[in-house]
This record gives sequence, C-alpha cells and structure tokens, in this order.
Amino acid sequence: MTTVTLASWILAPFLGLMILLFIFRIVLTWYPQVDLNRFPFNLVAWPTEPFLVPLRKLVPPIGGVDITPILWVGIFSLLREILIGQQGLLTMLS
Repeated sequence: MTTVTLASWILAPFLGLMILLFIFRIVLTWYPQVDLNRFPFNLVAWPTEPFLVPLRKLVPPIGGVDITPILWVGIFSLLREILIGQQGLLTMLS
C-alpha cells in the first residue's frame, strides 16, 4: 500500500467526520438552551471548538448569528474535494 493510498484512507474518514460534526454543530446553534458541556452534545462540541475559536476572532457574528461552523463545513468540503475527490490530487497520484 502506497503512502498516497494510506493518506487517502486516513483523510477520507477524518474529513467526512469533521463535516458531519460541523453540520451537527450548526443544528445545535438553533437550540441555544443546549449545554454543550453535557453528554452527548460534548461529543460534537469538543472536537469542533478548537477550529471555531480562532475563526471567530476573524469573523464576528453577523446579526447575532455565528457563521463559523458554516465556513468550516465549506473549508473541509473543499479540502476533501481537492485532495480525495474524483479529480483530487491524492486520487490522481494513486
């Protein structure tokens, strides 16, 4: 197994999981009464929060709405397509 294939096997699930977690995070923003420090919500909050904190400093809430999870879904989707998509760099190398 080449390193490119191995990287694809690791990156594909990671990027897919992160996209899914950020989509869950977007849904959780609709319910402000939810405590993100309690189980099962912390399973979504803890892996995503390190990505959200630095981006929140660059992109303030627009009209009181935090759009940073939406931006991360776009970033991870773009990375997934560029790296392991049908015409992705790692796909073309393998």
